[in-house]
Amino acid sequence: MVLEFGDRRKELSGSADLTTNNQMELMAAIQALETLSRACAVDLYTDSTYVQKGMKEWLANWRKRGWKTAAGKPVKNADLWRRLDAAAQRHQVVWHWVKGHAGHPGNEAADRLANEAMDAMAAGAV
Repeated sequence: MVLEFGDRRKELSGSADLTTNNQMELMAAIQALETLSRACAVDLYTDSTYVQKGMKEWLANWRKRGWKTAAGKPVKNADLWRRLDAAAQRHQVVWHWVKGHAGHPGNEAADRLANEAMDAMAAGAV
């Protein structure tokens, strides 16, 4: 992930065994927000419709239904959604969706960092 504030930039990345793309997308947003040391106005860009729609459209209803879907099933990754919800509540977050691999500088940098982290994990360096 890439954090930018004024002329300052911080790049963070990581990897995990036995995870899904959606879990990693959630963790990127969680860690970005948890990295901030004080409450901030945040423009968070993601290429994950899962994360963007989850935060903007689905989350309120999941909370109302006790973390159940409209079909009455448990919300997948509820532990991560709760953590992201808590992290987001500390800030004023505007959620932006960007198309992946379409030239958005922050998204391209995040993709590079993710691939480097996967390569390092595969090489046993993590």
